[in-house]
Amino acid sequence: MGKPTGFIEYRREVEGELAPLDRIHNWDEFHLPMPDDKLRNQGARCMDCGTPFCHTGTTISGMASGCPINNLIPEWNDLVYRGLWREALDRLHKTNNFPEFTGRVCPAPCEGSCVLGIHNPPVTIKSIEHSIVDKGWEEGWIVPEPPAKRTGKKVAIVGSGPAGLCAAAQLNKAGHWVTVLERADRPGGLLMYGIPNMKLEKEHVVLRRIELLEAEGITFKCNVEVGKDISAEDLRKDYDAVILCTGATKPRDLQIEGRNLKGIHFAMEFLTANTQTVLDGKEHRDFITAAGKDVIIIGGGDTGTDCVGTSIRHGCNSVEQLEIMPMPPQSRAANNPWPEWPKVYKMDYGQEEATAKFGADPRAYLTTATKFEGDADGNVTAVHTVQVQWEKNEQGQFVLQHVPGTEKVNPAQLVLLAMGFLGPEQPLVDALGLEKDARSNIKAEHEQYVTSIPGVFAAGDCRRGQSLVVWAFNEGRGAAHECDMYLMGNTDLP
Repeated sequence: MGKPTGFIEYRREVEGELAPLDRIHNWDEFHLPMPDDKLRNQGARCMDCGTPFCHTGTTISGMASGCPINNLIPEWNDLVYRGLWREALDRLHKTNNFPEFTGRVCPAPCEGSCVLGIHNPPVTIKSIEHSIVDKGWEEGWIVPEPPAKRTGKKVAIVGSGPAGLCAAAQLNKAGHWVTVLERADRPGGLLMYGIPNMKLEKEHVVLRRIELLEAEGITFKCNVEVGKDISAEDLRKDYDAVILCTGATKPRDLQIEGRNLKGIHFAMEFLTANTQTVLDGKEHRDFITAAGKDVIIIGGGDTGTDCVGTSIRHGCNSVEQLEIMPMPPQSRAANNPWPEWPKVYKMDYGQEEATAKFGADPRAYLTTATKFEGDADGNVTAVHTVQVQWEKNEQGQFVLQHVPGTEKVNPAQLVLLAMGFLGPEQPLVDALGLEKDARSNIKAEHEQYVTSIPGVFAAGDCRRGQSLVVWAFNEGRGAAHECDMYLMGNTDLP
């Protein structure tokens, strides 16, 4: 694919970005488009490898290796190199319902398993994907394509996040009447309220695609919570099948001294109310401001990074991010070989912005909080921390040990807990009487998605636990395939 000698002739380039100190004054996306000629050069770097791993979609060492939705990456790299953009878009849409989402927020496990990446910087797959779909919208190639005929079957999808949207799109293509139930005031789930606007623009990216789905015949009902506004029994009675895509929204807490102080919030409370404020153009009733405050974020990962970037845009006085794991190496360690996801040090957009504004990476590695301190009015004023180390116990398991003499008191008027999620919220699961796995997720085997109740399926984070958007795409599409098979006895869905 591409140009046989392209990987020798051209160096890796990615999309440009607005400078950190310029972009922190607004909520706009900050990536700059790459010219077509440069994109063609990047497509030319795809090296016609005999066994491409970029689209394999496997899990190695508990992490994604290659594309979980099996994007036909070598094919559309070649088409971009040849200037065949419309054909590249068609190949992209064969496996990916919403490439404008993954092209912006996916961490690109495809690039981590690129064969070229064994000895050179990998092909810039994510930038090419992003550019293909953006050109498709600009050129008017992406238009509503309602099904030619309807089956008369009705499917309810609970949750309008990435898994729910993919399941809805696929089942609508199969001709079923699809209704998506969302408890928030806008559809999109994690895509709408879990990812800040500067990373994934809502009005012109997320809602644009949802409006297209509506034009294709999908019904979205917002401000509807199953179990409150509609009973679980009525849901099963009114629809021929139900797919649960509620996500893993139960946050992990930190029960240490002072946890009840005011000013300590879960990250999603902070991020959701902020996005609502941005979209409404006025301060939301649940808005939490970081303006003028010393902010401490407990937890790394994408959510922690989003809290950093959001706090800086609010005008925080300082920001620090506590990370309980050690700092990753600058290059692959011996026990992290290709094609595993490369666990190496990198600065995401939030850390870049904090470094530009405050002079240093905000992350404090191998550090944990031990106590929250407050004032007489019950407001948090400081976080007590200690450095830690991981040591093996008698059973050979790694356990956390505090390092004596490393205690520290950090001023903080806002603390954000970004330590991940423990599974789906349980009321709906319990109301339906669904069987759970050992981690409290809905029990349904991968690639089958059938719960303990016939006609009720589960997909995405509520089934597999907290994961990547692209894995949610994989699951939503897979659940749609199984649901169509259940309804019709056969299916043409991939």
